[in-house]
Amino acid sequence: MGYVDEVIDLVVKKNPAEPEFHQAVKEVLESLRAVVEANEEKYRREALLERLVEPDRQIKFRVPWVDDQGKVQVNTGYRVQFNNAIGPYKGGIRLHPSVNLSIIKFLGFEQIFKNSLTGLPIGGGKGGSDFDPKGKSDREILAFCASFITELYKYIGADVDVPAGDIGTGAREIGYMYGQFKKITGSYEGVFTGKGLTYGGSLARTEATGYGLLYLTQEMLKYNGEEIKGKTVAISGGGNVAIYAAEKAQQLGAKVVTVSDSNGWVYDPEGIDLASLKEIKEVNRARLTEYKKYRPNSEYHEGRGVWTVKCDIALPCATQNELFIEDAKALVANGCIAVAEGANMPTTLEATQYLQEHGVLFAPGKAANAGGVSTSALEMTQNSERLSWTFEEVDAKLQQIMVNIFHNMENAADRYHAKGNYVIGANIAGFEKVANAMMVQGIW
Repeated sequence: MGYVDEVIDLVVKKNPAEPEFHQAVKEVLESLRAVVEANEEKYRREALLERLVEPDRQIKFRVPWVDDQGKVQVNTGYRVQFNNAIGPYKGGIRLHPSVNLSIIKFLGFEQIFKNSLTGLPIGGGKGGSDFDPKGKSDREILAFCASFITELYKYIGADVDVPAGDIGTGAREIGYMYGQFKKITGSYEGVFTGKGLTYGGSLARTEATGYGLLYLTQEMLKYNGEEIKGKTVAISGGGNVAIYAAEKAQQLGAKVVTVSDSNGWVYDPEGIDLASLKEIKEVNRARLTEYKKYRPNSEYHEGRGVWTVKCDIALPCATQNELFIEDAKALVANGCIAVAEGANMPTTLEATQYLQEHGVLFAPGKAANAGGVSTSALEMTQNSERLSWTFEEVDAKLQQIMVNIFHNMENAADRYHAKGNYVIGANIAGFEKVANAMMVQGIW
Protein backbone atom coordinates (compact mmCIF):
# COMPACT_ATOMS: atom_id res chain seq x y z
CA MET A 1 0.00 0.00 0.00
CA GLY A 2 1.37 3.40 -0.96
CA TYR A 3 1.72 6.42 1.32
CA VAL A 4 -1.35 8.15 -0.14
CA ASP A 5 -3.54 5.07 0.41
CA GLU A 6 -2.26 4.65 3.97
CA VAL A 7 -3.17 8.23 4.87
CA ILE A 8 -6.62 8.01 3.27
CA ASP A 9 -7.30 4.85 5.30
CA LEU A 10 -6.02 6.58 8.43
CA VAL A 11 -8.36 9.54 7.92
CA VAL A 12 -11.39 7.26 7.54
CA LYS A 13 -10.48 5.27 10.68
CA LYS A 14 -9.70 8.32 12.82
CA ASN A 15 -12.70 10.35 11.65
CA PRO A 16 -15.68 7.97 11.44
CA ALA A 17 -19.06 9.26 10.22
CA GLU A 18 -17.47 12.23 8.42
CA PRO A 19 -18.20 11.41 4.75
CA GLU A 20 -17.71 14.93 3.38
CA PHE A 21 -14.28 15.16 5.01
CA HIS A 22 -13.34 11.70 3.69
CA GLN A 23 -14.42 12.76 0.19
CA ALA A 24 -12.37 15.97 0.27
CA VAL A 25 -9.23 14.22 1.55
CA LYS A 26 -9.52 11.42 -1.00
CA GLU A 27 -10.04 13.83 -3.89
CA VAL A 28 -7.01 15.92 -2.93
CA LEU A 29 -4.61 13.12 -2.02
CA GLU A 30 -5.47 10.98 -5.05
CA SER A 31 -4.60 13.91 -7.30
CA LEU A 32 -1.34 14.48 -5.42
CA ARG A 33 -0.19 10.89 -5.95
CA ALA A 34 2.47 11.78 -8.55
CA VAL A 35 4.11 14.51 -6.48
CA VAL A 36 3.91 12.42 -3.29
CA GLU A 37 5.50 9.38 -4.96
CA ALA A 38 8.30 11.58 -6.28
CA ASN A 39 9.07 12.71 -2.71
CA GLU A 40 7.78 9.74 -0.72
CA GLU A 41 10.82 9.05 1.45
CA LYS A 42 11.10 12.67 2.57
CA TYR A 43 7.36 13.10 3.13
CA ARG A 44 7.09 9.84 5.09
CA ARG A 45 10.01 10.79 7.35
CA GLU A 46 8.39 14.14 8.09
CA ALA A 47 4.85 12.62 8.35
CA LEU A 48 3.86 15.45 6.05
CA LEU A 49 0.53 14.03 4.89
CA GLU A 50 -0.49 12.96 8.39
CA ARG A 51 0.11 16.53 9.57
CA LEU A 52 -1.68 17.95 6.55
CA VAL A 53 -4.94 16.03 7.14
CA GLU A 54 -5.03 16.66 10.91
CA PRO A 55 -6.31 20.14 11.84
CA ASP A 56 -4.18 22.29 14.11
CA ARG A 57 -7.26 22.48 16.34
CA GLN A 58 -10.99 21.77 16.26
CA ILE A 59 -13.13 24.03 18.41
CA LYS A 60 -16.70 22.95 19.20
CA PHE A 61 -18.87 24.96 21.56
CA ARG A 62 -22.37 25.63 22.85
CA VAL A 63 -24.26 28.68 21.55
CA PRO A 64 -27.25 29.54 23.78
CA TRP A 65 -29.52 32.43 22.80
CA VAL A 66 -33.03 33.71 23.59
CA ASP A 67 -35.75 33.75 20.89
CA ASP A 68 -38.56 36.30 20.52
CA GLN A 69 -40.85 34.22 22.74
CA GLY A 70 -38.34 34.42 25.59
CA LYS A 71 -37.33 30.76 25.21
CA VAL A 72 -33.69 29.74 25.36
CA GLN A 73 -32.42 27.97 22.22
CA VAL A 74 -29.13 26.07 21.99
CA ASN A 75 -27.05 25.56 18.85
CA THR A 76 -23.58 24.12 18.27
CA GLY A 77 -20.73 26.30 17.04
CA TYR A 78 -17.56 25.17 15.27
CA ARG A 79 -14.22 26.60 14.20
CA VAL A 80 -11.65 24.33 12.59
CA GLN A 81 -8.22 25.94 12.27
CA PHE A 82 -6.61 23.62 9.78
CA ASN A 83 -3.24 24.95 8.67
CA ASN A 84 -1.44 28.29 9.07
CA ALA A 85 1.88 27.42 7.42
CA ILE A 86 1.62 30.31 4.96
CA GLY A 87 -0.52 32.80 6.89
CA PRO A 88 -3.31 33.30 9.44
CA TYR A 89 -6.28 30.93 9.21
CA LYS A 90 -8.83 32.27 6.73
CA GLY A 91 -12.27 30.90 5.94
CA GLY A 92 -15.94 31.66 6.23
CA ILE A 93 -18.61 31.02 8.85
CA ARG A 94 -21.49 28.88 7.55
CA LEU A 95 -24.90 29.13 9.25
CA HIS A 96 -27.16 26.29 8.07
CA PRO A 97 -29.03 23.37 9.69
CA SER A 98 -26.82 20.90 7.79
CA VAL A 99 -23.61 22.12 9.44
CA ASN A 100 -21.67 19.48 11.34
CA LEU A 101 -18.02 18.76 12.04
CA SER A 102 -17.56 16.76 8.82
CA ILE A 103 -18.75 19.64 6.64
CA ILE A 104 -16.65 22.22 8.48
CA LYS A 105 -13.56 19.99 8.22
CA PHE A 106 -14.06 19.34 4.50
CA LEU A 107 -14.43 23.08 3.89
CA GLY A 108 -11.41 23.91 6.04
CA PHE A 109 -9.26 21.30 4.31
CA GLU A 110 -10.25 22.60 0.87
CA GLN A 111 -9.50 26.14 2.08
CA ILE A 112 -5.83 25.29 2.66
CA PHE A 113 -5.26 24.73 -1.04
CA LYS A 114 -7.67 27.37 -2.29
CA ASN A 115 -5.97 30.03 -0.18
CA SER A 116 -2.54 28.86 -1.28
CA LEU A 117 -3.59 29.12 -4.93
CA THR A 118 -4.41 32.82 -4.54
CA GLY A 119 -0.71 33.56 -4.04
CA LEU A 120 -1.62 35.55 -0.92
CA PRO A 121 -0.39 34.82 2.64
CA ILE A 122 -3.46 33.11 4.12
CA GLY A 123 -3.90 29.69 5.71
CA GLY A 124 -6.92 27.39 5.81
CA GLY A 125 -9.79 27.37 8.30
CA LYS A 126 -13.59 27.28 8.47
CA GLY A 127 -16.37 27.71 10.98
CA GLY A 128 -20.10 27.72 11.43
CA SER A 129 -23.15 26.53 13.29
CA ASP A 130 -26.33 24.51 12.76
CA PHE A 131 -28.29 27.73 13.41
CA ASP A 132 -30.72 28.60 10.60
CA PRO A 133 -31.10 32.36 10.00
CA LYS A 134 -34.09 31.80 7.69
CA GLY A 135 -37.33 32.89 9.32
CA LYS A 136 -35.56 34.52 12.26
CA SER A 137 -36.07 38.16 13.25
CA ASP A 138 -33.18 40.61 13.23
CA ARG A 139 -33.22 40.55 17.04
CA GLU A 140 -32.95 36.75 17.13
CA ILE A 141 -30.06 36.78 14.66
CA LEU A 142 -28.33 39.45 16.75
CA ALA A 143 -28.82 37.32 19.88
CA PHE A 144 -27.32 34.27 18.19
CA CYS A 145 -24.37 36.16 16.66
CA ALA A 146 -23.51 37.82 19.98
CA SER A 147 -23.52 34.47 21.78
CA PHE A 148 -21.51 32.80 19.00
CA ILE A 149 -18.77 35.45 19.14
CA THR A 150 -18.73 35.54 22.95
CA GLU A 151 -17.06 32.12 22.72
CA LEU A 152 -15.28 32.36 19.36
CA TYR A 153 -13.54 35.70 20.04
CA LYS A 154 -10.92 33.90 22.16
CA TYR A 155 -9.56 32.09 19.11
CA ILE A 156 -9.56 34.75 16.37
CA GLY A 157 -7.61 37.90 15.50
CA ALA A 158 -6.24 39.87 12.55
CA ASP A 159 -2.96 37.93 12.64
CA VAL A 160 -4.40 34.66 13.99
CA ASP A 161 -7.68 33.70 12.31
CA VAL A 162 -9.82 35.94 10.11
CA PRO A 163 -13.38 34.61 9.52
CA ALA A 164 -15.66 35.76 6.72
CA GLY A 165 -19.16 35.13 5.41
CA ASP A 166 -20.47 31.93 3.84
CA ILE A 167 -23.90 30.34 3.38
CA GLY A 168 -26.28 32.03 5.85
CA THR A 169 -23.71 34.63 6.89
CA GLY A 170 -24.09 37.88 5.00
CA ALA A 171 -23.40 41.53 5.72
CA ARG A 172 -25.98 41.64 8.54
CA GLU A 173 -24.47 38.68 10.38
CA ILE A 174 -20.89 39.86 9.88
CA GLY A 175 -21.87 43.26 11.26
CA TYR A 176 -23.40 41.75 14.39
CA MET A 177 -20.41 39.44 14.93
CA TYR A 178 -17.89 42.23 14.42
CA GLY A 179 -19.79 44.51 16.79
CA GLN A 180 -19.73 41.88 19.54
CA PHE A 181 -16.02 41.18 18.98
CA LYS A 182 -15.24 44.89 19.26
CA LYS A 183 -17.41 45.24 22.37
CA ILE A 184 -15.66 42.36 24.17
CA THR A 185 -12.08 43.11 23.13
CA GLY A 186 -12.17 46.89 22.78
CA SER A 187 -10.08 46.36 19.65
CA TYR A 188 -10.86 47.82 16.23
CA GLU A 189 -9.02 45.44 13.91
CA GLY A 190 -9.51 43.60 10.63
CA VAL A 191 -10.59 40.36 12.30
CA PHE A 192 -13.51 39.76 9.91
CA THR A 193 -13.80 40.24 6.17
CA GLY A 194 -16.98 40.92 4.29
CA LYS A 195 -17.52 43.94 6.52
CA GLY A 196 -19.68 46.90 5.52
CA LEU A 197 -18.02 49.66 3.52
CA THR A 198 -18.44 52.14 6.39
CA TYR A 199 -16.29 50.10 8.78
CA GLY A 200 -13.44 48.56 6.85
CA GLY A 201 -15.09 46.50 4.11
CA SER A 202 -13.84 46.31 0.55
CA LEU A 203 -15.52 47.37 -2.64
CA ALA A 204 -16.09 44.43 -5.04
CA ARG A 205 -16.24 41.91 -2.18
CA THR A 206 -19.93 41.21 -2.82
CA GLU A 207 -19.28 40.46 -6.47
CA ALA A 208 -15.90 38.76 -6.01
CA THR A 209 -16.70 35.03 -5.99
CA GLY A 210 -19.07 35.20 -8.96
CA TYR A 211 -16.88 37.58 -10.93
CA GLY A 212 -13.75 35.56 -10.16
CA LEU A 213 -15.47 32.38 -11.34
CA LEU A 214 -16.08 33.97 -14.74
CA TYR A 215 -12.58 35.45 -14.98
CA LEU A 216 -11.06 32.00 -14.52
CA THR A 217 -13.62 30.35 -16.83
CA GLN A 218 -12.90 32.93 -19.50
CA GLU A 219 -9.14 32.32 -19.24
CA MET A 220 -9.62 28.53 -19.34
CA LEU A 221 -11.75 28.79 -22.48
CA LYS A 222 -9.32 31.23 -24.11
CA TYR A 223 -6.36 28.93 -23.42
CA ASN A 224 -8.26 26.05 -25.03
CA GLY A 225 -9.23 27.99 -28.16
CA GLU A 226 -12.78 28.96 -27.13
CA GLU A 227 -14.46 32.20 -26.11
CA ILE A 228 -17.25 32.91 -23.68
CA LYS A 229 -19.08 35.41 -25.85
CA GLY A 230 -22.19 33.89 -27.39
CA LYS A 231 -22.19 30.83 -25.14
CA THR A 232 -25.24 29.55 -23.23
CA VAL A 233 -24.64 29.16 -19.50
CA ALA A 234 -26.53 27.08 -16.92
CA ILE A 235 -26.08 28.19 -13.30
CA SER A 236 -27.32 26.50 -10.14
CA GLY A 237 -27.95 28.48 -6.97
CA GLY A 238 -29.69 31.77 -6.39
CA GLY A 239 -27.46 33.36 -3.78
CA ASN A 240 -24.57 35.77 -3.93
CA VAL A 241 -22.24 33.60 -6.03
CA ALA A 242 -24.88 32.65 -8.59
CA ILE A 243 -26.21 36.20 -8.96
CA TYR A 244 -22.82 37.78 -9.64
CA ALA A 245 -21.63 34.90 -11.79
CA ALA A 246 -24.71 35.53 -13.92
CA GLU A 247 -24.02 39.27 -13.97
CA LYS A 248 -20.40 38.88 -15.12
CA ALA A 249 -21.32 36.16 -17.65
CA GLN A 250 -23.82 38.53 -19.22
CA GLN A 251 -21.26 41.35 -19.23
CA LEU A 252 -18.89 39.04 -21.11
CA GLY A 253 -21.52 38.32 -23.75
CA ALA A 254 -22.92 34.97 -22.61
CA LYS A 255 -26.59 34.10 -22.09
CA VAL A 256 -27.49 32.69 -18.65
CA VAL A 257 -30.67 30.60 -18.79
CA THR A 258 -31.03 28.98 -15.34
CA VAL A 259 -30.83 29.67 -11.59
CA SER A 260 -32.09 27.61 -8.67
CA ASP A 261 -32.74 27.49 -4.94
CA SER A 262 -33.42 24.72 -2.44
CA ASN A 263 -37.05 24.36 -3.62
CA GLY A 264 -36.70 24.37 -7.40
CA TRP A 265 -35.23 26.02 -10.47
CA VAL A 266 -35.99 28.55 -13.19
CA TYR A 267 -35.42 28.23 -16.92
CA ASP A 268 -35.61 31.49 -18.85
CA PRO A 269 -34.91 30.89 -22.55
CA GLU A 270 -34.61 34.65 -23.14
CA GLY A 271 -31.88 34.92 -20.49
CA ILE A 272 -32.18 35.43 -16.73
CA ASP A 273 -33.31 38.95 -15.86
CA LEU A 274 -30.81 40.12 -13.26
CA ALA A 275 -32.86 43.02 -11.91
CA SER A 276 -35.75 40.66 -11.15
CA LEU A 277 -33.45 38.04 -9.62
CA LYS A 278 -31.77 40.61 -7.35
CA GLU A 279 -35.12 42.00 -6.20
CA ILE A 280 -36.42 38.52 -5.38
CA LYS A 281 -33.28 37.29 -3.60
CA GLU A 282 -31.48 40.34 -2.24
CA VAL A 283 -34.37 42.70 -1.46
CA ASN A 284 -37.37 40.48 -0.75
CA ARG A 285 -35.41 37.40 0.40
CA ALA A 286 -38.07 35.35 -1.37
CA ARG A 287 -38.15 32.03 -3.25
CA LEU A 288 -37.68 31.63 -7.01
CA THR A 289 -41.36 30.77 -7.40
CA GLU A 290 -41.74 34.58 -7.60
CA TYR A 291 -39.64 34.84 -10.77
CA LYS A 292 -42.48 33.97 -13.13
CA LYS A 293 -44.39 37.07 -11.95
CA TYR A 294 -41.58 39.15 -13.41
CA ARG A 295 -40.93 37.01 -16.50
CA PRO A 296 -44.13 35.24 -17.66
CA ASN A 297 -42.32 33.35 -20.45
CA SER A 298 -39.98 31.64 -18.00
CA GLU A 299 -40.50 28.16 -16.53
CA TYR A 300 -40.38 27.19 -12.85
CA HIS A 301 -39.75 23.55 -11.91
CA GLU A 302 -39.87 21.96 -8.46
CA GLY A 303 -36.85 19.94 -7.29
CA ARG A 304 -33.67 19.34 -9.25
CA GLY A 305 -33.15 19.64 -13.00
CA VAL A 306 -30.85 22.54 -13.88
CA TRP A 307 -28.34 20.24 -15.58
CA THR A 308 -30.91 18.82 -18.00
CA VAL A 309 -30.98 22.15 -19.87
CA LYS A 310 -28.86 22.34 -23.03
CA CYS A 311 -25.87 24.59 -22.38
CA ASP A 312 -22.28 25.23 -23.39
CA ILE A 313 -21.02 26.06 -19.90
CA ALA A 314 -22.24 24.77 -16.52
CA LEU A 315 -21.50 26.67 -13.32
CA PRO A 316 -22.62 24.85 -10.14
CA CYS A 317 -22.88 27.62 -7.54
CA ALA A 318 -25.20 26.19 -4.87
CA THR A 319 -23.65 23.70 -2.42
CA GLN A 320 -21.59 20.53 -2.08
CA ASN A 321 -22.52 17.36 -4.00
CA GLU A 322 -25.21 18.84 -6.24
CA LEU A 323 -23.95 17.60 -9.62
CA PHE A 324 -24.18 13.80 -9.84
CA ILE A 325 -23.11 11.25 -12.45
CA GLU A 326 -26.52 11.35 -14.19
CA ASP A 327 -26.18 15.15 -14.39
CA ALA A 328 -22.69 14.82 -15.89
CA LYS A 329 -24.06 12.41 -18.51
CA ALA A 330 -26.84 14.86 -19.38
CA LEU A 331 -24.37 17.73 -19.75
CA VAL A 332 -22.10 15.70 -22.03
CA ALA A 333 -25.06 14.51 -24.11
CA ASN A 334 -26.19 18.12 -24.53
CA GLY A 335 -22.79 19.30 -25.77
CA CYS A 336 -21.47 21.09 -22.67
CA ILE A 337 -17.80 22.04 -23.18
CA ALA A 338 -16.88 23.42 -19.73
CA VAL A 339 -17.82 23.06 -16.06
CA ALA A 340 -16.41 25.45 -13.46
CA GLU A 341 -17.32 25.10 -9.80
CA GLY A 342 -18.65 28.21 -8.09
CA ALA A 343 -19.48 26.28 -4.91
CA ASN A 344 -17.23 24.11 -2.75
CA MET A 345 -17.07 20.50 -4.02
CA PRO A 346 -20.44 20.63 -5.84
CA THR A 347 -19.49 17.84 -8.28
CA THR A 348 -19.19 14.27 -7.03
CA LEU A 349 -15.96 12.38 -7.72
CA GLU A 350 -17.76 10.05 -10.15
CA ALA A 351 -19.28 12.97 -12.05
CA THR A 352 -15.95 14.82 -12.18
CA GLN A 353 -14.21 11.80 -13.66
CA TYR A 354 -16.96 11.30 -16.24
CA LEU A 355 -16.75 14.92 -17.38
CA GLN A 356 -12.96 14.77 -17.70
CA GLU A 357 -13.05 11.44 -19.55
CA HIS A 358 -15.44 12.97 -22.09
CA GLY A 359 -13.29 16.01 -22.81
CA VAL A 360 -15.19 18.59 -20.79
CA LEU A 361 -12.95 21.35 -19.44
CA PHE A 362 -13.30 21.14 -15.65
CA ALA A 363 -12.18 23.80 -13.17
CA PRO A 364 -12.40 22.67 -9.50
CA GLY A 365 -13.88 24.94 -6.85
CA LYS A 366 -10.65 25.49 -4.94
CA ALA A 367 -9.43 27.36 -8.04
CA ALA A 368 -12.61 28.57 -9.72
CA ASN A 369 -14.31 30.04 -6.65
CA ALA A 370 -11.16 31.47 -5.05
CA GLY A 371 -12.19 35.01 -6.01
CA GLY A 372 -14.08 35.48 -2.76
CA VAL A 373 -11.23 34.64 -0.43
CA SER A 374 -8.80 36.50 -2.70
CA THR A 375 -10.80 39.70 -2.25
CA SER A 376 -11.12 38.99 1.47
CA ALA A 377 -7.32 38.92 1.61
CA LEU A 378 -7.28 42.20 -0.31
CA GLU A 379 -9.68 43.56 2.34
CA MET A 380 -7.19 42.46 5.01
CA THR A 381 -4.46 44.37 3.16
CA GLN A 382 -6.58 47.52 2.98
CA ASN A 383 -7.34 47.24 6.71
CA SER A 384 -3.64 46.89 7.53
CA GLU A 385 -2.84 49.96 5.43
CA ARG A 386 -5.84 51.91 6.78
CA LEU A 387 -6.79 52.56 3.14
CA SER A 388 -9.74 51.89 0.85
CA TRP A 389 -9.18 51.04 -2.81
CA THR A 390 -11.59 51.83 -5.65
CA PHE A 391 -13.85 49.17 -7.14
CA GLU A 392 -11.75 49.24 -10.30
CA GLU A 393 -8.51 48.69 -8.37
CA VAL A 394 -9.90 45.69 -6.47
CA ASP A 395 -11.55 44.22 -9.56
CA ALA A 396 -8.33 44.51 -11.59
CA LYS A 397 -6.35 42.77 -8.84
CA LEU A 398 -9.01 40.06 -8.63
CA GLN A 399 -8.93 39.43 -12.36
CA GLN A 400 -5.14 39.12 -12.35
CA ILE A 401 -5.25 36.70 -9.39
CA MET A 402 -7.78 34.46 -11.19
CA VAL A 403 -5.76 34.49 -14.42
CA ASN A 404 -2.64 33.56 -12.43
CA ILE A 405 -4.49 30.74 -10.66
CA PHE A 406 -5.49 29.22 -13.99
CA HIS A 407 -1.96 29.33 -15.39
CA ASN A 408 -0.42 28.01 -12.16
CA MET A 409 -2.72 24.99 -12.12
CA GLU A 410 -2.26 24.44 -15.85
CA ASN A 411 1.51 24.54 -15.41
CA ALA A 412 1.45 22.15 -12.43
CA ALA A 413 -0.69 19.64 -14.35
CA ASP A 414 1.70 19.84 -17.30
CA ARG A 415 4.78 19.31 -15.09
CA TYR A 416 3.32 16.08 -13.74
CA HIS A 417 2.23 14.75 -17.13
CA ALA A 418 -1.48 15.43 -16.61
CA LYS A 419 -2.00 18.19 -19.16
CA GLY A 420 -5.55 19.52 -19.14
CA ASN A 421 -6.41 17.92 -15.79
CA TYR A 422 -7.05 21.03 -13.75
CA VAL A 423 -8.13 19.10 -10.64
CA ILE A 424 -4.65 17.61 -10.40
CA GLY A 425 -3.07 20.92 -11.37
CA ALA A 426 -4.96 22.96 -8.76
CA ASN A 427 -4.24 20.53 -5.96
CA ILE A 428 -0.53 20.23 -6.79
CA ALA A 429 -0.06 23.99 -7.20
CA GLY A 430 -1.78 24.64 -3.87
CA PHE A 431 -0.03 21.77 -2.10
CA GLU A 432 3.55 22.55 -3.15
CA LYS A 433 3.55 25.98 -1.51
CA VAL A 434 2.04 24.70 1.75
CA ALA A 435 4.25 21.59 1.86
CA ASN A 436 7.40 23.64 1.39
CA ALA A 437 6.38 26.03 4.19
CA MET A 438 5.62 23.11 6.53
CA MET A 439 8.93 21.40 5.80
CA VAL A 440 11.12 24.46 6.43
CA GLN A 441 9.30 25.46 9.63
CA GLY A 442 10.07 22.20 11.45
CA ILE A 443 7.70 19.85 13.25
CA TRP A 444 4.69 21.61 14.74
